[in-house]
Amino acid sequence: MTESPQNTPANPNSQEVTIPSIPIEFVSEEEMALIEAAYAATRSSLSSSSISSSICSPSHFQSKTRSIQSITLLSKRGLNGSSELDIEDSGNLRNTQKRSRVTQPFLHRFRRKRGLSVTDLTATEWCEKQMEFPLLFGKRKITKAMKAGRTRHAKLEEEVVKKVKVCVQPVEDTWALKFINSITGVNQLLFERITRELLLIGFVEGVCLVGVIDEIRMPEKESDGKPILVETKTRVRDSLPAEPQRRNQRLQLMLYKNLWDTLVADSFPSRLFFNLFSLDPNYILSEAIREKTANKGFPAKTLDDIVRHYRNTWSMLLPAQDQLLLRYELQKDQSVLVEDQFAYDPDWLKKQIQGSLEFWLGKREASYTPEGERWKCRHCQFASVCPGNPNPNSPPGSSSSDPCSSPSS
Repeated sequence: MTESPQNTPANPNSQEVTIPSIPIEFVSEEEMALIEAAYAATRSSLSSSSISSSICSPSHFQSKTRSIQSITLLSKRGLNGSSELDIEDSGNLRNTQKRSRVTQPFLHRFRRKRGLSVTDLTATEWCEKQMEFPLLFGKRKITKAMKAGRTRHAKLEEEVVKKVKVCVQPVEDTWALKFINSITGVNQLLFERITRELLLIGFVEGVCLVGVIDEIRMPEKESDGKPILVETKTRVRDSLPAEPQRRNQRLQLMLYKNLWDTLVADSFPSRLFFNLFSLDPNYILSEAIREKTANKGFPAKTLDDIVRHYRNTWSMLLPAQDQLLLRYELQKDQSVLVEDQFAYDPDWLKKQIQGSLEFWLGKREASYTPEGERWKCRHCQFASVCPGNPNPNSPPGSSSSDPCSSPSS
């Protein structure tokens, strides 16, 4: 029941209260998700700062405000289509469930259908914030140095590997083709004692990890059957990279050896693999895939058949040598600058893997690169919006010419 208004006598001492009209802006779920992500990107910086007079100073507060505003504006631009986003890496911005997915780990949001790559882990070691930004706001730009490095790797692969195009549609066929390419590479290594661009598919700490090794050589002495893992890096300048970059590249090779030794030990969990990616092990492979396996000498009818061939093939190999080889080439003429041989360090590698997985599994927020390595910010395309950048107003350097511009090339 609604009460009728009562006439009350006016109080001469009372003042009229005016309620201001407050404009209301409706924010979509997608925009709200990105604003929350932008807030999360800056929260770790604000919470980790020590309480001092410098924090409370107006200049420090203004710089933080600019950073937050920049990230928020960047998230808005991603929605109106002014910057191109990759469907996989952007996490499908138009998904109506985006708001609930913000709290999900990056591994589940962006790598659920394909697993982590070795490059994902090395990029995380280089700078977690630089890894986080393209996941949230779009892919990194491809620099000239990166293009030159990829071209060189493709040329090296063509020297020993002949590619054949196969049209695939279902995801089971896609994975089957990956396993076939890996089996083919291993067979080439056994018969020709060398192969390049070998695909590895395995598990590390219960997480699917995929990597492609530049080169594998069998030793000159046939009595020593342990293969040598080789990674080639191209350089724009006639100089070696800085130590953080070399450390990152050593990590890359150690991850390959870890995957290699795990596969050789027949530790590929088939059931876990099928369940993780929702694959049907009894799926009948396409005619093109079945014909390809028959021509290569290991006929297969189902995806499970392919996986069994994959495990059996790797069981014929020995663990990789503990001495790993990094080769540095000059881009302009492919001359060898230096060959860096170093020892595998399983304890250090385990710490690196666990630290990276904490980020990918959402156990902690992304951390900034160490203060002693903040020179990396000069060559990062996200430097202007990153709260960890000591000079956010400085223009980024030329990543195509500086030897320390990226973790790998």
